[in-house]
Amino acid sequence: MERIQAGARVALRFTLSLADGTCVEGTAPGEAPWEVVIGRGDLPPGLDRCLLGLAVGERGRYFVAAADAYGERDEGAREILPRTDFPADVDLIPGMAFSFTLPDGREAMGQVMAVTEGGVEVDFTHPLAGHDLVFEVDIVAIGGR
Repeated sequence: MERIQAGARVALRFTLSLADGTCVEGTAPGEAPWEVVIGRGDLPPGLDRCLLGLAVGERGRYFVAAADAYGERDEGAREILPRTDFPADVDLIPGMAFSFTLPDGREAMGQVMAVTEGGVEVDFTHPLAGHDLVFEVDIVAIGGR
């Protein structure tokens, strides 16, 4: 029986919740499973480690501490951006999320924290940073490396 190893391509169904039980996201019934590569950064490192050794058909519920998930909150990850960096026809309100292209071409998510005459304060910390998480997973398929 094939078991998950580092570098394996895995198809899984999952539910992601905060430690208090609030559901954040997951695969809906009937929806195609989510495909990831173990150890590539597709999943939080703590979850990657939990999945190692599992086989197709196995299910599990895993608690992943914030430090092993998306890290702790980083107040230094806030920046003031000019209003012109945002679509002119969008009424910016705190809590809105935007995708930004970084100078190296990577994409980063940012959340609007405040809008002032001086610009738009954006927090680039991952929205789940600082949260302990609970993942429920069902391993659907394991592919090669």
